[in-house]
Amino acid sequence: MTDGIHIPADIAEAEGVPDELDSSIVGPYRFPDPRRRRVSGWIYLGVAVLLAGLAASQPLMWLGVGLLVVLACWHIAAAWPLEIDQETALAKAATHVGFPVGHASAAVTFVGWRSRPHWQVIMYSADEPPSQRALVQFDAVTGDLAEEVYTEAVPEA
Repeated sequence: MTDGIHIPADIAEAEGVPDELDSSIVGPYRFPDPRRRRVSGWIYLGVAVLLAGLAASQPLMWLGVGLLVVLACWHIAAAWPLEIDQETALAKAATHVGFPVGHASAAVTFVGWRSRPHWQVIMYSADEPPSQRALVQFDAVTGDLAEEVYTEAVPEA
């Protein structure tokens, strides 16, 4: 069985459900690489060059050129490579806790003015119901632990 939502073909066809909503058709989700920011950075620089050609007759346009150049520089500086993918993040985080892992979830966050990617992985112990949970945060570029591993007992409901 595949992960995610599975819609039986006859129901999907009867209801007119688009194929992109059936995970068995689309496949696994991959988080987009932050290196894509370079593309927008180069586009901003190109527009700034074109605007600079027109700015000779309009002194106020130099403000727009300057803003575009600053924005382009930030996009290029914030284009970190995402070296650790979601599956690797989950496996790597499981090695840092002292209990067998059951359910787990990983999310990318961005830290600092250059938006460096960090993985935050939440894990629960494998027993039913889970007795422990942990939060592991590490750098998605180098794989180094970003903070100490936080582990606690799951409070009873």
